[in-house]
Amino acid sequence: MKNETTLITADRIDTLGNLLADIKVLTAKADAIKDDLKDSANLSGDRTFEGDAFKALYIESNVSTVDWKSLAKDLGISADVIAKYTKTSARFSVKVEAK
Repeated sequence: MKNETTLITADRIDTLGNLLADIKVLTAKADAIKDDLKDSANLSGDRTFEGDAFKALYIESNVSTVDWKSLAKDLGISADVIAKYTKTSARFSVKVEAK
């Protein structure tokens, strides 16, 4: 745990905002390339793509999720029973917006 206080300055807030903006742009570019890989894999059947420094593997899988609220409702489980088995955890977030 950190005991010393870190000075938060306007410059650090602006740095954070700029970094998050850069991450957003880079994530969009990476997602576009991933979409192209998916399209290429589905058209060609290839699942491995190689660059000079990196190799990309296209992996497809199915994911199943359970709609617990609907299941509990269908089974007639009361809100009190659901609350008994519900855990609450503290989380924090920082929202950064351009001025």
